[in-house]
Amino acid sequence: MKRADGVYVQFCVQVDRTETIAPSGTAVGLDVGLKEFYTDSKGARVENPRFLRKGERVLKRSQRRVSRKVKGSRNRRKARVILGKRHLKISRQRKDHAVKLARSVIRSNDLVAYEDLRIKNLVKNQGLAKSINDASWYQFRVWLEYFGKVFSKITIAVPPHYTSQECSSCGVMVKKSLSVRTHICQCGCELDRDHNAARNILSRGLGTAGHVGTFMLDMSNTSGESTATWAGANLSLQVGS
Repeated sequence: MKRADGVYVQFCVQVDRTETIAPSGTAVGLDVGLKEFYTDSKGARVENPRFLRKGERVLKRSQRRVSRKVKGSRNRRKARVILGKRHLKISRQRKDHAVKLARSVIRSNDLVAYEDLRIKNLVKNQGLAKSINDASWYQFRVWLEYFGKVFSKITIAVPPHYTSQECSSCGVMVKKSLSVRTHICQCGCELDRDHNAARNILSRGLGTAGHVGTFMLDMSNTSGESTATWAGANLSLQVGS
């Protein structure tokens, strides 16, 4: 495989990687976005690094240098190599961010629910396509699922429809435009829009079958904990709000 900084050789080796860690007893729902990379069901937020936006000035300068060189010249080839390395750096930054963040989320929770987004359809919006690609949600999902298998944790992709509109407290639909960032319901629930969506994502995840297996949830425990049975094992999950 040839890249801007050299030629790489890949070997495909099948290895069943597993790691064992103590159960955390927690479950979390993740709502990805453009302002914050994600907001979880506990209200915590992770900043969107925006690697492409931050490196855009350097990329444009490198692109201008390429366009100014004579086609077929040695200087043009050198300029193209430099431009390629700039793009490669951003690509590696995105991957590093996705890997570290996904590993941290999986290690901290026994169940992780997230939206089953169709990125190909989302990037058809020309006004948001660059920002969506820069966020690299799909790569984050891939690593979530990978580390879910490595650490034997439950990862669940749920339908994204109406997660922002539905009240996570009473279930009533509260219609709002994208510019409205606070969810306010007649039941008295008032939350950040993304926090409300993340809670709905977790709720759907706890009531559905994920891609790694099926599970059942017993909400009858009045102690604040919920017992989930998945793949023959009992997990004690602290759901909370």
